[in-house]
Amino acid sequence: MSTTTTVDAPAPRTDTTTEAVRPRRVRRRGERSRLATFATHGVLSLAGLIALFPIAWLIYLSLGPDKDDYLHPGRILGKAAFSNYSFVLEHTNFFKWLQSTLIVSLGTTVVGVLFAATTGYAVSRMRFPGHRKLMWILLLTQAFPIAVLIVPMYEILGDLGLIDTYGGLILVYCSTAVPYCAWLLKGYFDTIPHEIDEAGRIDGLSPFGTFARLIVPLARPGLAVAAFYSFITAFGEVAFASTFMLDDEKYTFAVGLRSFVSEHDAQWNYMAATAVLIAIPVSAFFYLVQRNLVTGLTAGGTKG
Repeated sequence: MSTTTTVDAPAPRTDTTTEAVRPRRVRRRGERSRLATFATHGVLSLAGLIALFPIAWLIYLSLGPDKDDYLHPGRILGKAAFSNYSFVLEHTNFFKWLQSTLIVSLGTTVVGVLFAATTGYAVSRMRFPGHRKLMWILLLTQAFPIAVLIVPMYEILGDLGLIDTYGGLILVYCSTAVPYCAWLLKGYFDTIPHEIDEAGRIDGLSPFGTFARLIVPLARPGLAVAAFYSFITAFGEVAFASTFMLDDEKYTFAVGLRSFVSEHDAQWNYMAATAVLIAIPVSAFFYLVQRNLVTGLTAGGTKG
């Protein structure tokens, strides 16, 4: 007769002193903590307020009806009005200044970008004798201060009969805008594959046809940056415009603002209102090209 023995399974060991440890959440690469995110947003918000404060302060001062209100800004709030804007629009040469500024700025933009784009493309794609020296010569022209250039430029424009003309001022501004824009666009054209030029030649396009029909559409971001720089250069320059333009009806905005400041008086309220009105066309131009500005600035510097 066989006997069977049953062995009881050992009871599971229970340890009340240890608790189940939850797996620690691993932060992904590039992920910030809540504190870092809050600090980043706080710094960016503060930087935004610092950048916007001068603009808001200028608009606020432009609402003061008296020329001495800037000395007592607290009083403006109780008597704010748009009388300064109506005076500038009705009793000054504002619209003639606007016309002159647009002619000079847009002319500089078109001529400057055209010469800069063709120069940058030629240096980027063609290996003609002296192509490297050409870019360094263009860069060297930026080393001379305006005070040194005014006298010889005045003599040259006088001999050509271009004093007090829009064409003369556009040429002067192009001498400043073209060298920088040529360097910028040359770096951008270097990022465009050479196979596109070869495909254009296979299809029977001339070098200029390849440039105009294939390269220019791909270089829109770089051209937008060059156009914006050329426009701003001509829009806000004072020294050349005040020297070469003699007729007050041909003044640009930057020179027209000086008419509100004399030796013994300064009409800061009118100047503030005019400055606010001047910012409108610049903001509109920036809005048109802002989509391509960041792309053009970053891509243009990836390859030199």
